[in-house]
Amino acid sequence: MLAQIFRSRPLWIGLGTAVIAALLPFWLSAYLLGVLTAAYYFGVFAMAWDLLFGFAGEVNFGPTFLIGLGAYTAAILDNQWGPPIPVCILAGAVVAVIGGLLLALPALRLRGPYFGLVTLVAVLLLQNAIVIFAGITGGEIGMTVPDVLSIDATVNYWYSLAFLVVCALILFGLSRSAIGLILQASGQDAIEAQALGFNVTKHKLAAFCISALFSGVAGAMLVFYMGTASVDTVIDISIGVQVIIAAVLGGRRTILGAVLGAVFLILATEFLRPLGQLNTFVVAAVALGVILFVPDGLLGYALRRGERE
Repeated sequence: MLAQIFRSRPLWIGLGTAVIAALLPFWLSAYLLGVLTAAYYFGVFAMAWDLLFGFAGEVNFGPTFLIGLGAYTAAILDNQWGPPIPVCILAGAVVAVIGGLLLALPALRLRGPYFGLVTLVAVLLLQNAIVIFAGITGGEIGMTVPDVLSIDATVNYWYSLAFLVVCALILFGLSRSAIGLILQASGQDAIEAQALGFNVTKHKLAAFCISALFSGVAGAMLVFYMGTASVDTVIDISIGVQVIIAAVLGGRRTILGAVLGAVFLILATEFLRPLGQLNTFVVAAVALGVILFVPDGLLGYALRRGERE
């Protein structure tokens, strides 16, 4: 299995890209480093989502439920008791996994659009809970955390890049392992996978928990990068849509393509900001065009074209 992973073209493309990314602080401004830092966290969100959808075949319309649990748990803990940042991040990860487990247990009994609907409703419930308990969560305004990872743009960039690389290696390796193959088989034909003796529900539940773990950690780290937690930045449905588009845009079942999609979306949105309201329209139109005409996604198309050549 390790030999197959190390012979994988996406792995070497990803490692080469990571080396280039590691050199960027020597040339880019603090502003651009800040944009890329946020993009890398979104890349982790998209990779975690791709594991569940691309391999397990379950459409999670509410990735921000898991992200928000991790983000707000870390933020509230830091505000109320002020433990070290790693403790807050760990707590965010634990709560995200527990929340994901409680959501997945009943949701995975459903099929088709009903699973996606449950995950979407979970986001709405979390948003309402934040508003109801505004005294603790800051409500619609949000809450500021007293601690941050760093005030130096370069240091924050290194944190996000290192975290992205570690997550990418783990998720990519997992996707190429026996578990990943079983998930892929379950996503394509659950009945046949069960007939072969695989416990489809158990593997999909594991995929959901793994997705929750990475989403929760990334959400908590994003809060300590921005210095604030709010519905608009970590829970809003539009954020979840961006995560989904990034994963599909980069290439389903590639894991690493999700990072490419996330970086593209964040950079395009930032550079087209002078267009005002046309900004979102142009980015969405480009993303829609890629999804319609290049269904394999950017990385998926590049890999398949390389195989043909």
